[in-house]
Amino acid sequence: MFDKLTLSVLPDEDEALRPALREIIAGAVAAIPLDRRARSWQGFDAAFSRLLGEAGYIGLSLPRKFGGAERSPFTRFVVVEELLSAGAPVAAHWMGDRQSGPLIAHYGTDEQRAFYLPRICRGEALFCIGMSEPGSGSDLANVRTRAARGDDGSWLLNGQKIWTTNAMHSDYMIALVRTSGTSADRQSGLSQLIVDLKSPGITIRPIVDLTGDAHFAEVFFEDVHLPPEALIGEEGQGWKQVTAELAFERSGPERIYSSVVLIDAWTRHLRAVGRLDTATLRLLGSLTAQLAVLREMSIAVTARLVAGESPIVEASLVKDLGTEFEQAVPQLIGDDLGAHPDEPTDNVLYRTLLYLTHVAPSFSLRGGTREVLRGIIARGLGLR
Repeated sequence: MFDKLTLSVLPDEDEALRPALREIIAGAVAAIPLDRRARSWQGFDAAFSRLLGEAGYIGLSLPRKFGGAERSPFTRFVVVEELLSAGAPVAAHWMGDRQSGPLIAHYGTDEQRAFYLPRICRGEALFCIGMSEPGSGSDLANVRTRAARGDDGSWLLNGQKIWTTNAMHSDYMIALVRTSGTSADRQSGLSQLIVDLKSPGITIRPIVDLTGDAHFAEVFFEDVHLPPEALIGEEGQGWKQVTAELAFERSGPERIYSSVVLIDAWTRHLRAVGRLDTATLRLLGSLTAQLAVLREMSIAVTARLVAGESPIVEASLVKDLGTEFEQAVPQLIGDDLGAHPDEPTDNVLYRTLLYLTHVAPSFSLRGGTREVLRGIIARGLGLR
């Protein structure tokens, strides 16, 4: 496996995007306090997403004739890295840009591409992903939500999804549903449907987490009628499509940068108090080195995507190691600040630390739990 994960570099034409993009981001985050910027993934700002879309920073890899720029996954890597390292609010366009757009571009009909992709690129069509279900944990194949096909080709959808990020703010869901067989059939008989969340019969209930935020939701489907063209890709091939889609979700820099604003704030704190002892420098150097290595691994996986491959195992490896790093950062910095109680600590730094400490356990849950990922890695190594 590792002989395919070779060092790569970001192309100069993609690196050249950074100055103009940083200017837009700086204007957007200037008034956002650090503890809110730590919510970058959950920061929902539709106006900012439309601004990015107008500037051409959404749907960069999508076909030009459908509003994209036909640039490589390297381009998106640069854009995402800039957004997350600054703590910009990305949630509004996140799913559409990262997963739904590429999925529709690859598996959709020309009519679906013409309808959805330009709106995704403009930051106007907001998507969520309906995979998890109650009682299934991260066992995505245990799908019980069912869509029955009528004689006219339309679909009747019933069931429930849970832990759906920002469903209450989204326009559409791409739902993994069972269209034949039973949950005992596992990956067989699954399909993906595009669901207009304004359709009658849909109820969305936000889930409030322990920080007081509500970015997850439960979504209930009760006799929801969908047109024949709601099917994306081939009926019964939903599992194959989803696993390819997850490679986009698990491989990017988003699995590295969730705690990076805290590292920046802590570094500014160290400068302010003038603490540069050996133990402090060792910790700062360790965090920097880990971040650098993970970034190189993520770029290497992106290079596999650029080559047209589906690096599911390598992407799982990056996500597992990346989320372990993200979870360790607030604990290590919290321990460091706790060991220096006489130092004045900025309130914003303290609130940022508290928020990330609260949410860090979820980093290894979203996009596939650590246990699931390690199972994928073990199979890739021939150990299972």
